[in-house]
Amino acid sequence: MNFIISGKNIEVTEGIKAAVEEKLGRLDKYLTDDIDIIVTLSVQKERQKIEVTIPMKGHIIRAEQDSADMYVSIDLVIDILERQIRRYKTRLMSKKYESAGLKQEFIDKDEDVDDDEIRIIRSKKFAIKPMDVEEACIQMDLLGHNFFVFRNADTFEVNVVYKRKGSTYGLIEPEF
Repeated sequence: MNFIISGKNIEVTEGIKAAVEEKLGRLDKYLTDDIDIIVTLSVQKERQKIEVTIPMKGHIIRAEQDSADMYVSIDLVIDILERQIRRYKTRLMSKKYESAGLKQEFIDKDEDVDDDEIRIIRSKKFAIKPMDVEEACIQMDLLGHNFFVFRNADTFEVNVVYKRKGSTYGLIEPEF
């Protein structure tokens, strides 16, 4: 595994770097040696945050955690990553996909995973009317949803607005 560790508003000391490599080294039993693990450490308003991204063929495994202590954040993010890797394995096995990035002995290992397969329990159709981004945010708030799908009046593409932490909004636009 190749670690790419960077910091935002924090100096990445040798101690922190060693802790990250040691803790994320636990993922070695799941991942092949040629996998890159991208780690970003940051400090924001007394919060110590770690973001970990593991790009794999066709998929991205990503987790982030924050707490008052960077070492606690590192410990918390490991549990999330292990759970996501197990879920990824389950999906690969159920769909018979190629196991890019996972060790063969991990895939062959038979274990009970408590994550069920994805089940869609409700489907909804609705007309998408053209509107600008601000109008879509207002409509989302009026409906009390965390996201809203709309046709952008400027580009005529289907976009999604969503609520982010801290009372901000995000916009997802297609890229071709």
